[in-house]
Amino acid sequence: MANLKVTLVKSPIGAVPKHKRTVEALGLRKLNKTVELPDNAATRGMVKQVQHLVKVEEV
Repeated sequence: MANLKVTLVKSPIGAVPKHKRTVEALGLRKLNKTVELPDNAATRGMVKQVQHLVKVEEV
């Protein structure tokens, strides 16, 4: 099964509250931290919503 490496590259401090919650739900708590998530429709949708805050790599 494919995975996605998602890294938080921009602070969500000034972001829309919904985007802050999405970043938190992805498991990203600190700047420049990376999490590996399953590549499915739910994860892709969350990443698309906060694409201006994260960097995504396919693993």
